Amino acid sequence: MEVKSKMIEEFRVHERDTGSADVQIALLTQRINQLTEHLQKNIKDHSSRRGLLKLVSQRRRLLDYLHTTDAGRYQLLTKRLKLRK
Repeated sequence: MEVKSKMIEEFRVHERDTGSADVQIALLTQRINQLTEHLQKNIKDHSSRRGLLKLVSQRRRLLDYLHTTDAGRYQLLTKRLKLRK
């Protein structure tokens, strides 16, 4: 919970922001990284793999939305989260 609060604090757009696309993408990225680590140790955990794929596609949709609405914020967010290689 502490990590989540820290992520919200870091990526929020305004003072009382908890659900903007930026915050959601940051939280999804953190969860995706955790699941990726888990799946490297537990190769046969197919239900977690399915959950990971759902999270990745949800993040992709949010990133596409952000790209169409505010390209500058999209660029900044992808740099901060190191998403684009």
